[in-house]
Amino acid sequence: MNAKAIALVVDDEPDILELLGMTLERMDIIVHSAANLDEAKKQLACNEYDLCFTDMKLPDGDGLGLIKHIQLHYPDTPVAMITAHGNMDAAIAALKSGAYDFVSKPVDLQMLRNLATTALKLRHGQTGQMERRSRDTLLGDSEQMRRIRNKIVKLARSQAPVYISGASGSGNELVARLIHDKGPRADAPFVPVNCGAIPEALMESEFFGHKKGSFTGAGADKAGLFQAADGGTLFLDEVADLPLHMQVKLLRAIQEKSVRPVGAQTELPVDVRILSATHKNLQQLVEEGEFRQDLFYRINVIDLKVPSLHERKDDIPQLADHFLTKIAHQAGLEKPRLSDEALEALIHYPFPGNVRELENILERAFTLCEGETITEEDLQLPAAAQSSDPTPAPAEQPLDSYLDNRQKEAIQQALKKTKYNKTAAAKLLGISFRQLRYRLKKLGID
Repeated sequence: MNAKAIALVVDDEPDILELLGMTLERMDIIVHSAANLDEAKKQLACNEYDLCFTDMKLPDGDGLGLIKHIQLHYPDTPVAMITAHGNMDAAIAALKSGAYDFVSKPVDLQMLRNLATTALKLRHGQTGQMERRSRDTLLGDSEQMRRIRNKIVKLARSQAPVYISGASGSGNELVARLIHDKGPRADAPFVPVNCGAIPEALMESEFFGHKKGSFTGAGADKAGLFQAADGGTLFLDEVADLPLHMQVKLLRAIQEKSVRPVGAQTELPVDVRILSATHKNLQQLVEEGEFRQDLFYRINVIDLKVPSLHERKDDIPQLADHFLTKIAHQAGLEKPRLSDEALEALIHYPFPGNVRELENILERAFTLCEGETITEEDLQLPAAAQSSDPTPAPAEQPLDSYLDNRQKEAIQQALKKTKYNKTAAAKLLGISFRQLRYRLKKLGID
């Protein structure tokens, strides 16, 4: 029979101690209590706790000091801060100091139970099987990637919002998925959303849901993205594209841990971890008044920078081999090898489109190469972009435009090689005639 979990609750208010004690004991958790910092430290020295709750203000110090003490001496014990209602500065300070999560007064009992459940999963090692998968999924043996993988392990132990700053195509969503997969929410949904892809008029309904009849076309109740991610993680990609009025509503949902569907009279509690990313400079947008400062600080509790591919060129051979293996498997063909010249060209190419562009280049080269070896010519790298300078110039156009231009060049070259026989060009490019016709129209190629 498994031993019961033990929790330490630190607060000088008897009512809070009683409320948390009764709630946790009904979850079959043994509860010890302490009324001040000194007493809490003595309890920690004598017992091994599975989780800890501490008030922000204590008679002989503050909860931040206790969080730091636990982080230093008992790093495997998740600790949550109890804050006054609306005091988000204290909550953010606690998360930055290493707190697992926070709960506001008056304490929502369902939220408290959810927090305790996920904390116990973390404490009891139910998330420790992901090490190998992290290495297999986030490829690269460079120092930068080793640091990223180590940080992901630490971030997965927290419920703090993480802002992933990396250029488009560098793997922001992959990093977000790993943070989710390695944490106590791994069995719950991971819901990614591209904030720039939702029509502004539908944003509130998409995020928070709506009630039947709340607007024209609302023929039935609909759950929003927050409800879909309940218990799990909501990944807000391109969060900078949110309009200001939606930023206000998002901030409230994050702070209150509840949402109100369009047309509803009451709010629904949601238990969601927020991860976000954008390729834009969010700090600059704050200074320009295009992004709310309070929301920026709320989602940017921890900043995780994902390096661009040109910053980790040592990983290019491994990534190239991985993508060629994948492409060959999907095509049901033998994997070609990269010639030494082709590999050298890739290493010296600046990759404004990052890892995504590397995959696209290799997919095209795989289609165009003749024989078992991909040559430098098969890569079709722009001559002006190839340089031995390890510090490339920054991209001067958005990634989508850049990739469209590269795709346009490849199609035009295939058409020339086949004397403008579209059927033959489609075959050369490894796509169907219908796909070629679609891309000709999309890219405006006569």
